[in-house]
Amino acid sequence: MDQPEPNWLTAVRAAQSKKALDVVVLDLREITSLTDFFIICTGTNIRQNQAISDAIHVQMKEHQLELPVSMEGYDNAEWVLMDYGDFIFHIFVEQTRTYYDLERLWRHAKRVEVPPEPVAA
Repeated sequence: MDQPEPNWLTAVRAAQSKKALDVVVLDLREITSLTDFFIICTGTNIRQNQAISDAIHVQMKEHQLELPVSMEGYDNAEWVLMDYGDFIFHIFVEQTRTYYDLERLWRHAKRVEVPPEPVAA
C-alpha cells in the first residue's frame, strides 16, 4: 500500500503547478523547534506569487484538510509566508529572496530532494 504524501510535498506540488521557480526544501527538525520544514520558492511577479499561494491553499484544504495557522504578505506578495505548523512556505519575488537569503541564514539545515511526481498509469 502506498504511503500518503507528506503535507509539505502536497504544498510543493501545488506551487510547481503554478510554475514556481527554484523550489528548495530545508529540513529544520535537528536545528530548531520553530517548524519541521521551510519551503522556499520564487515567482516572477506579485500576481504569480498570489496564484502560487492560492494553489497551495486550495490543495492543502482539499487533500490534507488543513488550513494555514497564519498567512502574511499576500496583498503585497513580494514575500508571502504561509505557516502550516509543521512547515512554513515562503514565496518570494527574486529581489526579495536574494535580499533575505533564507538559504544562507538556515545553511545548517539539510536540503530535501523533492521526488519526481508519480506518473499516472
